[in-house]
Amino acid sequence: MKNENQTAWLIMLPALLLLIFVFIYPIASAFLLSLFTKNLGTQLEPVFSGLSNYFRMSRDGRFLQAIWNTSVFTTISVTLELILGMILALILNQTFFGRSAVRVISMIPWALPTAIMGLAWAWIFNDQYGVVNDILQRLGVIHTGINWLGNPTLAMLVLIIADVWKTTPFLGIILLSGLQSIPQDLYEAHSIDGAKPWQSFCQITLPLIMPQVLIAVLFRFAQAFGVFDLVQVMTGGGPAGATETVSIYIYATVMRYLDFGYGATLVVITFLLLIVIVGLVGVLLLSFKKDR
Repeated sequence: MKNENQTAWLIMLPALLLLIFVFIYPIASAFLLSLFTKNLGTQLEPVFSGLSNYFRMSRDGRFLQAIWNTSVFTTISVTLELILGMILALILNQTFFGRSAVRVISMIPWALPTAIMGLAWAWIFNDQYGVVNDILQRLGVIHTGINWLGNPTLAMLVLIIADVWKTTPFLGIILLSGLQSIPQDLYEAHSIDGAKPWQSFCQITLPLIMPQVLIAVLFRFAQAFGVFDLVQVMTGGGPAGATETVSIYIYATVMRYLDFGYGATLVVITFLLLIVIVGLVGVLLLSFKKDR
């Protein structure tokens, strides 16, 4: 048994070293830097300031607004992606002519680079020559073009639409893998007992694919909370900071204002906040699985 444990640790050692290099070391370095003031005022030389950056962050209304924007974007987009991804997975799990081709085509949005896709959506919702305004005007719904990306509420809505369109196929494929692992005999036996399709979905499908749901939601939640490229290309965080996410604010703090110490503080707090939120989401999903 001792030799087996040693062999297991030797096998895992490269992965552990890689994890330390790409994950633990950067976070530890960011935490260390957050205890210093390093900006143009100090000639980019680190000056120890203790927890002053953290006290500054607690009074930073822009950061709190970025947290709110990120939370709204993440919650709505991931919820819609989970619902639509489940519908897509149920459709792709059926037997029909050309199913393989449909599965491949459905993955195109996910395969497209986010920057290119974001630029395309920005043109689609352009207030002067966008396709959406043109269709709405032809249908008589509106008389003048709507400035979608210039309105705070509409800009966030457009970002959510673009993100849902791109990442729904990803969740659909993950959920489809779970659906295909369920034996059809369970559904046949359930239908013989008089169960309706909705009952079979709630009592068989949903509990058995909960591991895939958990993986998909946690992965997407973490990814959506750190969204950068889509927002940067489409709105840049505007208008008036209405769509500025945490990653956009951190980027501006570090790269535009060259405030490295405070930027590191924002990274550390965002990292801890993300761990807490993802942990809570995971606990809720696991408790739901146990209840089922």
